[in-house]
Amino acid sequence: MIDDEEANVLLLRSLLAREGYSDVHAITDSTRALEAYVALAPDLVLLDLMMPVVDGFQLLEAFGRHDRAEQFRPVLVLTADTTIQARRRALALGAKDFVSKPFDVIEISLRIANLLETRILYERLEARAGS
Repeated sequence: MIDDEEANVLLLRSLLAREGYSDVHAITDSTRALEAYVALAPDLVLLDLMMPVVDGFQLLEAFGRHDRAEQFRPVLVLTADTTIQARRRALALGAKDFVSKPFDVIEISLRIANLLETRILYERLEARAGS
């Protein structure tokens, strides 16, 4: 997860732990996010858009440059920016889902599970194609 607000990070960590996710990494300094994205190769990214220095839109662009075209590494945007322009821009830059803050924790849990399931299915297909 990438969010400059520590309270959001704590809430998301708690939610993910409760759902049984254990390999969770949190970044509150967006200038370190791309490096972590490349090093960790996460299965899912939870991304805030409105952050100082490097915002979520810039990170979406950078992530897109580092992934292979056939790769599915979902980004779920969690943001207080509810404008249609923000939603369209994030989705155009590669975000796979978009949720406005404050969010419903059950809905977030379901969206995370759905995106991770899709990621697993993509990996299985890729493995079959490579065999």
